Amino acid sequence: MEAAGLIGHEFWEADAPVLMGWDGAVPAGIPGLVFFRSSGSTGEPKWIGLSRAALKVSAAAVNAHLGVTADSCWVLALPLHHVGGFGVVARADQAGCRMEHFSGKWEAAGFARWLGEAGGTHLSLVPTQVHDLVVAGLRAPASLRAIVVGGGILAEATGRAARDLGWPVLASYGMTEAGSQIATQDFELLDQPYVTAPLGLLPCWDAMTDGEGRIMIRGGALFSGTLKSAEGEWKYEERSGEWFASSDLGRVDRRMLHIAGRADMLVKILGELVDPVAVESEIVALAGAAPGSAVVVAVADPRAGNQLVLIHENVTTDAKAWERALEAYHGSCPGYRRISRVIGIETIPRSPMGKPRRAELARFAMRSVI
Repeated sequence: MEAAGLIGHEFWEADAPVLMGWDGAVPAGIPGLVFFRSSGSTGEPKWIGLSRAALKVSAAAVNAHLGVTADSCWVLALPLHHVGGFGVVARADQAGCRMEHFSGKWEAAGFARWLGEAGGTHLSLVPTQVHDLVVAGLRAPASLRAIVVGGGILAEATGRAARDLGWPVLASYGMTEAGSQIATQDFELLDQPYVTAPLGLLPCWDAMTDGEGRIMIRGGALFSGTLKSAEGEWKYEERSGEWFASSDLGRVDRRMLHIAGRADMLVKILGELVDPVAVESEIVALAGAAPGSAVVVAVADPRAGNQLVLIHENVTTDAKAWERALEAYHGSCPGYRRISRVIGIETIPRSPMGKPRRAELARFAMRSVI
């Protein structure tokens, strides 16, 4: 479905189910929700169903937080079938403001030039896109007021460089199950050096942690249920309970959210809990590489329990840069967080959402063949 086709009261008033990005027949007998495919970083592929009312709640909360008015202009530069891209369309409709769609192939200089001509004021980007703008040394157009960065953690050095170039980057935390953003930095932070935490909860959300430290959320933008397909059979399961337990660890302090990592990614190495994604973020930042150009996975080890393996793309960053980054990283990290092996490959396999296929890469690291 094209972006233009979503801006209209017909879509929001309809009650038919929609599977975003799905070309096949819509399964019979499922609720009239908007479904987004999501596999997260490691989980089973599934479709998350959100009501149109929930999507409107999310859109209104984001618009209020970012000061969006009828005179604003939301820019769509993410895939429409992803909840982050769809959220842009919903926000433009909710605010009654203009929306411009960047439909060309991503290229930093071309996008920056187009954005200035379009007069965009608000947009959502992923860390890789911000990284590309910074590496190219491009300055933000004067019209731009806010960039919500989602879909991963933007390295602090990159975020600070972006703000120095005038790109008003704001860290956020969200998930498909929440229809987009849950917590986002405030405007007043744009005058300060960029940091990744804490993040203020949007007014439509409540959050707490369970006994295991996992973040739990409740609010009017929460998903209604999940849809799964196995052996040609579709099964819809309604969400149970008022609260939803995420796979993310963290803490909540006076409506400020601190993310500590993913519970389903933690591994034991020499008796210590280690988050490979956190290690990955440190090394990628030290290498000055684009987010997603390297992945750290854990592989079983008979002595240590697990070992960490760095898998990087050969074409995006010079091997010497990874060597220098690892030398700097190993100079300060504890022994149990060391990288035991480095593997270079042509391209890191990714999901349709652009996320690295970590399970596939871990199997590759074990047998050295994809």
